[in-house]
Amino acid sequence: MNADVPAVAPVVDQVNLDAGQIRLSGLIARPAQGPPRATILALHGGSMRAAYFHGHADPSLSLLTLGASLGFSVLALDRPGYGASRLAVPTGLDPAAQADVLWRAIDTHAAGEGLGGGLFIVSHSFGTKVALYMAAHDRGDELLGLDGSGVGIGWHPDMAGKQNTAADDRTFFWGREGDYPPGTFTPGVAPLAPFPLAERRESASWPEVFPGVASKVRVPVRYTVAEHERFWSDDHDVLDRTRAMFSGAPRFDARIQAGAGHNISLGWAARTYHLGALAFAEECLLAARPTA
Repeated sequence: MNADVPAVAPVVDQVNLDAGQIRLSGLIARPAQGPPRATILALHGGSMRAAYFHGHADPSLSLLTLGASLGFSVLALDRPGYGASRLAVPTGLDPAAQADVLWRAIDTHAAGEGLGGGLFIVSHSFGTKVALYMAAHDRGDELLGLDGSGVGIGWHPDMAGKQNTAADDRTFFWGREGDYPPGTFTPGVAPLAPFPLAERRESASWPEVFPGVASKVRVPVRYTVAEHERFWSDDHDVLDRTRAMFSGAPRFDARIQAGAGHNISLGWAARTYHLGALAFAEECLLAARPTA
């Protein structure tokens, strides 16, 4: 038996949530006993699906089963333009519009199951753009905090002219093949999906948009850059420059994830990364407790 995998892994179920005129599909893992201590909303990147956080190449790397084993509900949704919503919005939505839809989906989920101690976001790549818009939203202070990876303040030199690279392009999107478990690149294993047109259009302008959105975030942020990131800039001072943009966040932790390529949650470093993200969620949950 693999010692990294619980003897009885938490169950991962399909989920569909009403979000106004759009219905979102996804996956959910709940704690085995009692209500959740808090709820983790997991938002995948461009050209991916909710299963990005429940990679099939190695079950020990799943955020969903890990989070549920630690008492969280983990809700990984297919963002607008993916999964069940693709027919309703085939060209997708921009990040601000996606944030509105996702807040409505969270209301639906909360009405049915509750959120426990609150809502925390774990996000990747384009999903981090959406997470930042959710945090900058007029409801942003409802979040406990967020952990974002896979998005930056400027393009890596290798990516000049390749900002719309497809997620299945290993050379420019994934980084080193050895950072991922065997089988990750077997057809049908990676949770790939078509890249919606609205997201393609938005991608090129993100470095100019990022500072304005970041300045409106008022919740704790943990920001992770993969050691072998080839999509976004890896300048030696990139973390300091990014930190300065989150001028309104009460806490900003920046770090580099060792041994990781762009798609951290599908790689060997996923478990380490997820444990860190959940530890940060624990700290945010503790900070939100009444002191009186």
